[in-house]
Amino acid sequence: MTRVALEIPKVGLVMENARIVRWLKRIGDQVRQGEPLLELETEKSVVEIEAAHSGRLVQILLQADAEAHVGDRIAWLDSDAPEAAAAAPGAPAGAARETGVMEPARADVVRADHSTLRVKSSPVARRLAAEHGVNLSHVTGTGPRGRVQMIDVRQAVESRARRDSCGEPVSTGARPLSSMRRAVARSMTLSNATVPQFTVERAVDWSALQKRRMQLLSALPPGAVRPSVNDFLLQAIARTLLGLPALNATFSGDPDSPTAALLPANGAHIGLVVAVDDGLLVPVLHGVERFGILELAQQRSEIVQRALQGKLRREELGGATFSLSNLGARGPDRFSALVNPPQSAILAVGRQRNCVVALGGGFHVRPMSELTLSVDHRVADGRLGAEFLNLLVEILEGDGWR
Repeated sequence: MTRVALEIPKVGLVMENARIVRWLKRIGDQVRQGEPLLELETEKSVVEIEAAHSGRLVQILLQADAEAHVGDRIAWLDSDAPEAAAAAPGAPAGAARETGVMEPARADVVRADHSTLRVKSSPVARRLAAEHGVNLSHVTGTGPRGRVQMIDVRQAVESRARRDSCGEPVSTGARPLSSMRRAVARSMTLSNATVPQFTVERAVDWSALQKRRMQLLSALPPGAVRPSVNDFLLQAIARTLLGLPALNATFSGDPDSPTAALLPANGAHIGLVVAVDDGLLVPVLHGVERFGILELAQQRSEIVQRALQGKLRREELGGATFSLSNLGARGPDRFSALVNPPQSAILAVGRQRNCVVALGGGFHVRPMSELTLSVDHRVADGRLGAEFLNLLVEILEGDGWR
């Protein structure tokens, strides 16, 4: 019998800490390798963490609501598996069994008021409320259907501070970063500091795509998910990535090291930028090339809903080589986006607008958008970036939709 320590894994590139939402197993339960063991709230979402080994759960070191860092020990498992011995922590497993001494948890426990848990609220709002002792049932939510958002909790904290100051002026200019905003800041700083990037631009005519989309919408049964422009974009990007596999890869290692390499992907795994409370999430749709438009619309709708609810699965937080950022009808005419490390590129889509274009010796009004492709220069050069946009536009303006 070998005693194995279970630790907080790293979920995503920039994760540093997390909160234990709940354990899915109790002390004494048998656990199988790969079986969901607990739910963990990261800076981006609530994910299920799977057991790294099989065995019996003998001690839980960090309970629900506890804050922990990557690598913190959270539980002990008694395992008969031979591979568990190699994975055991530095101290001999036998010593742990003989003395019965377990390492203390290295994180403080933060508990929210029980009434807080019944209020419809975002994960970051609940965390901020717990940190400042705010009862969410006393906070008015400004989100969809009265959902309490992080900004609502911040306003409640500032309002309480002003009341407690007995009339003394309170500075409200500086605002602490939320966990999600801090994660975005780290990721984008990493992107800007370590990824040499270039951009290429190209206009696209949406006429053919709009026609196909309207045909699909008119034939949809009641209650079916309506395909969006993003679904057509995702499918077109997938086809383009498979046509130009050199861009469907990630850069790994130090450029000066002999181990530096380009790691090709085994399919079109595309991140979709989603705006959430005080930040951005980039859930990943895996194997986009396998889906038709209707099936892809269903997949996209479900993953966006999970992102908005803070319930993304662990596998949906990584594994992409490419991302799509579309700010929609209220967005700018054009913009550029930073590559999400370790991905190779990101496509920024400007708002669709009617433009006068010269075609066939005459002038016509067409629905147009500006596409801006940002590329990791370590993965590809300008020629490949231009080829990618040319092929992408060819697909978007063609009639080969399925």
